[in-house]
Formats: sequence, C-alpha cells, structure tokens
Amino acid sequence: MAVDRILPTQEAQALIELARDIGAKTLDPIVDDHEAKETYPYEVFGTLGAAGLLSLPYPEQWGGGEQPYEVYLQVLEELAAHWAAVAVAVSVHSLSCHPLIAFGTEEQKNAWLPDMLGGSQVGAYSLSESQAGSDPAALTCKAVRVGGWYRISGSKAWITHGGIADFYTLFARTGGDTGGTISCFLVPSGIEGLSFGSPEAKMGLHAVPTTTAAYDDVQLPEERRIGAEGQGLQIAFSALDTGRLGIAACATGLAQAALDAAVSYASQRTTFGRRIIEHQGLGFLLADMAAAVESARATYLHAARRHDAGLPYSTQASIAKLIATDAAMKVTTDAVQVFGGAGYTRDYRVERYMREAKIMQIFEGTNQIQRLVIARSLTRR
Repeated sequence: MAVDRILPTQEAQALIELARDIGAKTLDPIVDDHEAKETYPYEVFGTLGAAGLLSLPYPEQWGGGEQPYEVYLQVLEELAAHWAAVAVAVSVHSLSCHPLIAFGTEEQKNAWLPDMLGGSQVGAYSLSESQAGSDPAALTCKAVRVGGWYRISGSKAWITHGGIADFYTLFARTGGDTGGTISCFLVPSGIEGLSFGSPEAKMGLHAVPTTTAAYDDVQLPEERRIGAEGQGLQIAFSALDTGRLGIAACATGLAQAALDAAVSYASQRTTFGRRIIEHQGLGFLLADMAAAVESARATYLHAARRHDAGLPYSTQASIAKLIATDAAMKVTTDAVQVFGGAGYTRDYRVERYMREAKIMQIFEGTNQIQRLVIARSLTRR
C-alpha cells in the first residue's frame, strides 16, 4: 500500500515516486532470489546511484541531492519496504560520508566528495571491533604516526559492505596503546595491507555482506585523517546520530511491508465462512500493527525535522531508533502470526521480514544503549 505522505516540495514528491518506481520495477523482481542465494546486487546500487538516491541529504556542490533529512528518510523508508538489505546499505553509505561532510577540510571535501557522492561509489563505516561494539572508547586498532604518515594495525568487525565498498570510514586509536585517543580516517579500498574475512553467516540481510577487516601495517598519508587527531569519538557519535535516523526509517519501511502483507493475506484467507480480517481478534491485532507503524514514522520524522531546523536531535534520534526498531520486531512477528503456519515457511516474505527486523534492534547501538542515551539526557535536563 502506498503511504500518503506530506512532503515539503514537488521535487520531494517526485523523489518519493521515483523510489517507489525503482522499488516496484527493480527491487521487487529480484529481491527473493538474491536473498536466497546470498548474492550482492551490484546492478541495484548502480541504478540507485544513477538516480541520485545514494547521496540525497548532502550538498549539490559535491554531487549530493541537497534534500532535507525529512525527505531523505522517507525515500529510505520506501526502499526498505521493498528490500531491507539495500536500504540499510544506502543508510550505511550515507553514514560513512557524514564525517567528511561535517568535519573535513574544504581541500579534503573537494578532493574526495565528488566521487563519494556522485553515485558510482559506496562506502562502509568501520567503528566496531569484536570486543568493542557499544563501547567505542575501548578500540584497540592502532594508527601510529610516523612523519607525515600513519601506520595502521589491528582488526575491525561488523562492516556492512566489507570487501565491496570503495572507501572505509575508519576509527582507530592514536597516541598510544593505553590512555590514547581515537581518530577518524578515510581509507580507500584496495590499499596494501587491508584484507577482509569471509562474510558473516547472518540471520538476515543476506544480499549485502558483513565482514571483519584486518589492517596489517597499512600506510595511510596524514591528509586522510578527518578532523583533528583525538577528535574521533566526537565524529563517530555525530555520525551515529544520523545513522540511527537511517535505521529508524529502514525499520519503519520493513514494518510497513509486513503490515501490508498481513492485511492482504487476512483479506483473502477465510475461516468459518468469513475473511479472517473480519474476526475481531485478528482485526485488533492488525490495528495494533498499524498503530505501531504510524507511531514509528511520526517519531523518526519528528527527529528529522529537528535535524533540518538545526536543533539538537541526538536524544530524538535515539528515541526514533528505539521506537521504530522495536515496532518492526513486533509488527513482523505479528505478521507471521497472521499467516499462521504458512508464515513460518519460506513461501511468504514475512518470515524473512521477521529475521531482518531483529538486527535493527542491535546495530547503530543496541536498543539498550539507546535507553541509556535517553536516560542520560533526562539527567542533564
């Protein structure tokens, strides 16, 4: 079902219609095959890049779409309603570009952003490590300064687009093994000494790989450090605020797809001489699902509008990520329930939706971390 949206401009409406068209004509016909075979859809990202959908929230000066987050996130939601893995990858690409946009020098932006935002490249965000997921201050990957270069050694984990991305926004420890600080770097793919592990055997989002990375004495010039040395945590947290909004939109799109599938099935399936949607017990379940989806959408849009207005939005981003991803988990689980035994088979997409929803409560900071962020914001008041 097409969602009725209140959009600020005719251009924004055209972008929504473009995303829906690509979703229906490009994503829907191939999503099941790629997810089943765990194959990467190179052609899809080429299409999204050519359509200008990979860099919507960034300045036109460097190849972006210069759209407000309110619009970008709704486009992302439309994509997620057709293919969650692709939408998550688009969100991660945007997240990976944020540090250079927000903290890079004009020289760095002019040198690298046109390619990063031009539609021909995809990026990856490399913050987590096996022992440092929600605690980035515990990173052990090191970047040792030697003259005008950094020598990077260590490993990273949970990299969406690992081994496929064209660039990696890396966070590594500088200034010593203990008591040092974290810094941000822009690492090009193919650099000597950088290698990747086999894709993780994940529960869902099979079409886009998630890998580890190993840095074996990688030599990176100083000009590829983003921001000041030691500014990495500030940069990482700033980027994660935008990334949490992206995941909230993806989760909402996934929940909308599950709701649509459940309503369609309940309108066709009959028991005791009536369509099952007409039985009050099931009708109330669907009503709760619809309320959860609408609430998730309203929450991420509120946070996006604060972002666009230049207001603080970190707490609202955490709230949006928490509400939307918990809603997606509940709505997809309930969609399987609506389908009954059929929902537990791979004959219908709802079992995949349920598996895909789980990770959204985990990445970009677990929902327990979101609750911690929100609680701390209340004490600061």
